Amino acid sequence: MREYVLVFVVAAAMTYAATPLVRWLAVRTGAFTPVRERDVHAVPIPRMGGVAMLMGFAAAMLAATRLPYLSQLFQTDQLVAVLGGAAIICALGAIDDIHGLDWLTKLAGQMIAAGVMAFGGVQLLSLPIGGVTVLPTQVLVPLTVIIVVISTNAVNFVDGLDGLAAGIVGISALAFFAWSYLISRSYDPPNVFSSATFITAALVGVCVGFLPHNFHPARLFMGDAGALLLGLLLAAATISMTGSIDPSSNLSGTSLAAAYLLPIVLPLAILTVPLLDVLLAVTRRIRRGQAPWTPDAHHLHHRMLQLGHSHRRAVLLLYLWSAIIALGAVSFAFVEVWVAAGVILGAAVFAFLLTWGLPRWRPVSRL
Repeated sequence: MREYVLVFVVAAAMTYAATPLVRWLAVRTGAFTPVRERDVHAVPIPRMGGVAMLMGFAAAMLAATRLPYLSQLFQTDQLVAVLGGAAIICALGAIDDIHGLDWLTKLAGQMIAAGVMAFGGVQLLSLPIGGVTVLPTQVLVPLTVIIVVISTNAVNFVDGLDGLAAGIVGISALAFFAWSYLISRSYDPPNVFSSATFITAALVGVCVGFLPHNFHPARLFMGDAGALLLGLLLAAATISMTGSIDPSSNLSGTSLAAAYLLPIVLPLAILTVPLLDVLLAVTRRIRRGQAPWTPDAHHLHHRMLQLGHSHRRAVLLLYLWSAIIALGAVSFAFVEVWVAAGVILGAAVFAFLLTWGLPRWRPVSRL
């Protein structure tokens, strides 16, 4: 655990320290988010914060190569492939932040970044369906690319309020880290050092390091450079872990059930808020006869503001919902089902009461 704590600290410190430099670069290159009808900020804000996040992740990787146990992960090219894909997608997002790119170019860039990871070894090897189902490479590689594209765009969709995307991804990564670390400890023999666990530890650090600059009122937006990067790293962790559970390991009954079910359920759970936002947006736009990528002001965070929440309160409530879903899904691996279900239900009722009741009990004008 000490090596993961160091990875977290290095990622957070480097991201935090690099963000002011990246903000200066964004101002010099004209990478500003203009004030549009659907936006909630009142003045143009510099963006491109994802470049600082990439620097934090790269620093964490460099530190890991010097550590006794995590350095063993670099005996293969998987993490190098992740860094390569991250650099490509961050560069794509940075160019979009400065000059603006059409949706087709961005989609092609996302697929290239995913392909770099897949051909570098970061790809689904099997699916935990009815045991372990091994599918042909011709199926698994395209499926890997699809997962990356969905994850990157889900994070991009939810990036609409100061600190929202970084916080949700940080919570999701923390949940995934807890699951992958604790489930690996139950192996016989235990093996807690994996690519997925490292990526999520670094990802939590990156988000924590960026949030002081990005929480409302934000001094810098992550932009597409950050949203696409976070989505890709989250997808990389998911892909690295899914299908890697050894069904012959000596796991307890609860952990064994988790080994088969959570590799499918958890990736969906940790991205529930972004994926729900994507699904609602696409459905809404198709019903209106619009293209699915047409922007509007009806995302989940817009609806929270319309309910009467302040900017910060809306973000904190969406954090709460994300934590309930992501950490709740993980809890099924380690406690009795009825206990986990009861806690999740109680937390969900509490979050619902806050979501709908706070605007009436404590209006924004009193904050």
